[in-house]
Amino acid sequence: MTTLTSGDYVIRAIRPDDWAAVKQLLLDALRDPVAPIAFVDTYEVALARPDSFYQERAERSGEGSTGAQQFIAEAPDGTWAGMTTVLIEEAGTKDWAGYPVERRQGHVVGVFVRPEHRGNGLIEALLDAGTGWAWQQRTERVRLLVHEDNARAQGAYRKAGFVPSGVVVSFSKDEASNENELEFVLER
Repeated sequence: MTTLTSGDYVIRAIRPDDWAAVKQLLLDALRDPVAPIAFVDTYEVALARPDSFYQERAERSGEGSTGAQQFIAEAPDGTWAGMTTVLIEEAGTKDWAGYPVERRQGHVVGVFVRPEHRGNGLIEALLDAGTGWAWQQRTERVRLLVHEDNARAQGAYRKAGFVPSGVVVSFSKDEASNENELEFVLER
């Protein structure tokens, strides 16, 4: 799947041989000042993982995968400006936090746009690519979780059509904290 945004960014699914660039973009995202409330992962943990982890992840979420798909935004100069991944959650299973999944849905994770590429609609283009893929996988809705204090991300998700569902989950990165994430959904 390839689309162009108004800024001529190419939005595409990763390929398995993109694993090194995917790893680097994730490491860059984990150094962003908002990373502690935007990602469950940390830079130190991600850096310590072997390359085989990223190779397998790119294989599982690369072009042609039906269980997950990672999309990147490639700038006109060839640099990767942003990313997102959509995971398919099956009805009757449990999600990553142990909550029951009631219907087939897409779950958006790992949303990141480099600071110098923000504010131009790129996050919407990435989310459009991800939700479009999720609809092709016959999902009934697409959801994401956003930290209660991440107002910038909440605004971007609202602009892309996602709305709060009312579901609140504990932010799992720090079991001792009282921080929460809010579920936002986009119904089919």
